[in-house]
Amino acid sequence: MDLFEKLLANQGPLGKHSEVSEGYFMFPKLEGEISARMQFMGKEVLTWSLNNYLGLANQPEVRKADADAAAEWGLAYPMGARMMSGNTVYHEQLEQELADFVDKESGLLLNYGYQGVLSIIDALVDRKDVIVYDAESHASIIDGVRLHMGKRFVFPHNDIENLEKQLARATKLTNETGGGILVITEGVFGMSGNLGKLREIADLKEKYEFRIFVDDAHGFGTMGATGAGAGEELDCQDEIDVYFSTFAKSMAAIGAFVAGSKEIVHFLKYNLRSQIFAKSLPMPFVIGALKRLEMLRDDPSHKEKLWTIVTALQGGLQEKGFNIGTTQSPVTPVVLNGTVGEAAALSQDLRENFSIFCSAVIYPVVPKGTIILRLIPTAMHSLADVDETISAFEAIMGKLKSGEYRNAEVAVAFGE
Repeated sequence: MDLFEKLLANQGPLGKHSEVSEGYFMFPKLEGEISARMQFMGKEVLTWSLNNYLGLANQPEVRKADADAAAEWGLAYPMGARMMSGNTVYHEQLEQELADFVDKESGLLLNYGYQGVLSIIDALVDRKDVIVYDAESHASIIDGVRLHMGKRFVFPHNDIENLEKQLARATKLTNETGGGILVITEGVFGMSGNLGKLREIADLKEKYEFRIFVDDAHGFGTMGATGAGAGEELDCQDEIDVYFSTFAKSMAAIGAFVAGSKEIVHFLKYNLRSQIFAKSLPMPFVIGALKRLEMLRDDPSHKEKLWTIVTALQGGLQEKGFNIGTTQSPVTPVVLNGTVGEAAALSQDLRENFSIFCSAVIYPVVPKGTIILRLIPTAMHSLADVDETISAFEAIMGKLKSGEYRNAEVAVAFGE
């Protein structure tokens, strides 16, 4: 069979809906200034789909730093991979400031978060080693684990009892192979908003020999007294051996970093294939990240405003009887029961009749029959935005329960 013929015959669980969803539900175009209110298909919508937690994306100081750096350096400098010809004092300054902020000895810049996670996992383990990871880990972790040529054991989300069983299995195996154990989890799980049980995982080090790698993409900047992340929030930052975060969330930019002891970061510096064989992060992204980090670190008002909105949104939804799961972070999932078609119909209703834009998470990301409306509160939002959204959600909940969305045109188009 021809390879392409096989692929085109099965577009996948999301691709099969592309004819009725592309440009609206998938790959939509939000236009205008990055803000709580943007333009979607010619109309203003209140948007809850941007991971701009601290509202830094369009801060005047940030925009100026980006523009000045682009004017001074252009987008090409530095040319080449950092190991060969692309290193600068600014890259090294940013690495150390990031490491200091998350209370680690050393840091290393990464061009992209997804790519960086894959490469970190690849560098840390070989075929003799065993990976033990949380079942609800981000796709970048799952894909990194899939690349691992040794054994990997998964434990149900935040199930410490089962984790210990997997550690016992891994210990027995590594005693035979002479390998080590890497436990991988997240600081904040981006779909549920739960915190990883970092303290409980760290406590198992007293019984088992392993290292911990934490992806804190949603925790950096939002959690902890200073915003240093989930480890700070849970008072176990010292126990995290390899700390990772992306700039795509609180920093509102492109790039990422990994931090840890000087020795392990030095090892990664010389073994991360995604960095060794990639062009250095362009100077405007580096200078811009320095400004963003300064604002995140030195001005707590951004985080305080974020949590004012988080508290109002989550408390208001719960007061009205909505199920927001067990979130412990700004990530706010509103869990509903319904089909993929009903998810499309209610999302369309929110956008067209209530001017509210949020992401609907459907099967296969969540089980069949479940819809999650995922809200990302930010420092850009207002309390009036919260009230408007809760009122709209009350209206769509009534329609969902009455079956009004079941036979909607868009629901029928999805074949549900």
